[in-house]
Amino acid sequence: MKKVHVLAMAASAAAILAIPAAAQNVNARPNFGVVTLRTGFTPDPRIIPVVSGGTINAVRVRGSGVCRGFISSSPDARLVFNTDGNLPLIISVDSSADTTLVVNGPDGRWRCDDDSGVRGLNPSIRYARPRSGRYEIWVGSYRSGTNARARLHISEVRSQ
Repeated sequence: MKKVHVLAMAASAAAILAIPAAAQNVNARPNFGVVTLRTGFTPDPRIIPVVSGGTINAVRVRGSGVCRGFISSSPDARLVFNTDGNLPLIISVDSSADTTLVVNGPDGRWRCDDDSGVRGLNPSIRYARPRSGRYEIWVGSYRSGTNARARLHISEVRSQ
């Protein structure tokens, strides 16, 4: 009986460990390119045209709180940012569709947003004291199976 109990516990542990990790690949080639910026960049905002969405439910992003929407495995954009930390870094999306935002910062922390942007259903994430390094950025679609044209804004001045 004891042996059966140990085997059941081992099977349960194996099942828990088999749960897939977040499917985001921070090292994959970004879908819409790499941007390198330094504090005081112009033009501000820097705008990157993207298409939102993917097949991965952003709820699976670990350590981020609650993420919403559907994103791709590869980041949509990679920002390589050099800063003195005196200006904020604002990453936001402008779209006529309901979009979401997922960012993995240089410290490895995940941040997500749904509707904090200036207009309605647009997301925005603000780093008050940004770090230098890589920011991997995903623009999600709120609803599964939908994609929308969007504009990713990177700014030190304002959110979209």
